[in-house]
Amino acid sequence: TSRQSVVFGVGDPNASLMFVGEAPGADEDRQGEPFVGAAGQLLTKIIVAMGQTRASVYIANVLKCRPDTPGQTFGNRKPRPEEMRTCLPYLLEQIQLIRPRVIVALGGTAVEGLFGLTEARITRLRGSWMDFHGTPVMPTFHPSYILHRESDADRGLGAKRQVWEDMLQVM
Repeated sequence: TSRQSVVFGVGDPNASLMFVGEAPGADEDRQGEPFVGAAGQLLTKIIVAMGQTRASVYIANVLKCRPDTPGQTFGNRKPRPEEMRTCLPYLLEQIQLIRPRVIVALGGTAVEGLFGLTEARITRLRGSWMDFHGTPVMPTFHPSYILHRESDADRGLGAKRQVWEDMLQVM
């Protein structure tokens, strides 16, 4: 009820690489585009380091609207399983239309939404290929995970290195 925009997706509808996140945040809700805040800026750097551009890949989320945060003036919350199930048909249609060669699932919630898992442990799943209806999926850390660990230099660098190792496999 508090959303401002439907945040469907952005990028090349013929992309061979698709990134799937969890849900729009406040910045994405305001602008109507996925991954435009701080995590989106980091995702863009990752995409560029892979030799791509935001325009050459496709970026979407499991949820197409920002989850309600009643009584909160800021912050986000993890999507509920029923919200992910409600939006999954839209994501499935996007995947069927785009037909990417590879999907990168950004974070445990994206893995949960795609595969219908509960409490996906991204620390265990990241870096290992999964299959989504015949399309290879690489689970990796969400860019916000890296950003939250930058204050702890050792953990931040370790997470960045792990994401880059995952992206090397994707490339």
